[in-house]
Amino acid sequence: MAASTVPTPGPTASAPTPSPPRLEFVDLLRGLVMVLMALDHTRDFFHFGNVHGQDPLDPKTTTVVLFFTRWITHYCAPVFVFLAGTGAFLSGTRGKSKRELSWFLLTRGLWLVVLELTFVHWAGWAFAIDPHVSFAGVIWAIGWSMVVLAGLIHLPYPFILGFGLVMVVGHNAFDGIKPESWGGLEWLWRILHTGGPVEFFPGYLLRVGYPLIPWVGVMATGYGFGRILLRPREERRPWILRLGIALTLAFIAVRFSNVYGDPEKWSAAARPVHTLFSFLDCCKYPPSLCYLLMTLGPALVVLALLDRETPRLLRPFLVFGRVPLFYYLLHLPLIHGLAVLVEGQRFASTPWLFHAPFGPRSFEVPANAGLGLPAVYLAWLTAILILYPICTWFAGVKRRRRDAWLSYL
Repeated sequence: MAASTVPTPGPTASAPTPSPPRLEFVDLLRGLVMVLMALDHTRDFFHFGNVHGQDPLDPKTTTVVLFFTRWITHYCAPVFVFLAGTGAFLSGTRGKSKRELSWFLLTRGLWLVVLELTFVHWAGWAFAIDPHVSFAGVIWAIGWSMVVLAGLIHLPYPFILGFGLVMVVGHNAFDGIKPESWGGLEWLWRILHTGGPVEFFPGYLLRVGYPLIPWVGVMATGYGFGRILLRPREERRPWILRLGIALTLAFIAVRFSNVYGDPEKWSAAARPVHTLFSFLDCCKYPPSLCYLLMTLGPALVVLALLDRETPRLLRPFLVFGRVPLFYYLLHLPLIHGLAVLVEGQRFASTPWLFHAPFGPRSFEVPANAGLGLPAVYLAWLTAILILYPICTWFAGVKRRRRDAWLSYL
């Protein structure tokens, strides 16, 4: 009789399904590209070529090391945007309802746009508050992409993935459309597709470096990719690896054809290395199909290789990958401040370091301003070492606490 009084758990009494664990290898890839991104921004502030307007991808003036120092950082923005979409999908599997996820994407996206046009521009790039010039960069693109994704997630999964793929693959078909042909809506086409200066009011310039097409598509595609990550490791790794190889081969085929996929054609040069430069120098502003295939394909191959127990040597990168926005908001002022500190020892005045990017210049840059690549790499390593303990502390705060505001950093 006593035994019969013990309740037997049945289907209605089963425990709730636990949320899927956080995928370390996704954070690891994100952390790796965040560190690479800091290299590019260190070059922006420190290298003499950038200070004097030299294009590091121009075969006539670059070197092999300088070219690949710049080129390798092309992987940062596409991976960052793609994984932001993947992260949004995974958030929906960890207890957030679609309504909650949609509201979060909307509010966080608008918050990112505000951050880009204020803190990132003034405290990161310019070290000056000039409301007459603003720069719409990668954080702006991620922000508006999140706003669009906030609406897309209410649609069927195949539509979201198809929307992203069509935008990524097809947007170069509109390269021939010039903003001027839109008449009074010229500003809209610059924001959506071509980029460039937008003057909403006389004397107030918005420089669009990251037009929204196809970045919105990249994020939507990343959201669609997230479903693959729900599979067991032994199933998803081959899928990710095959997809990465396929995209890489597609880049080679599409770029070699010189027919579609990039507004700038590649050409053979007298030196084989310059031919390689031309082949790899795909359009980033706005990102062409070739550019996205060239970056996302190998990135997925790396992601598949990282899908295992994280080696001790790579574990520090996890810290950066878990607090990407916090890292981003710190790294620009830090690197910029290091440049002011170093150049301030060499020159009595450094006006080029207190200046809005792409804004009009009313000063001369000394001929010997800026440093060589060894100094760039040293400054980059210094910045990463400074950032690591700070990001470790903040990652710990996010792990211990569940305050709503922490999800916005």
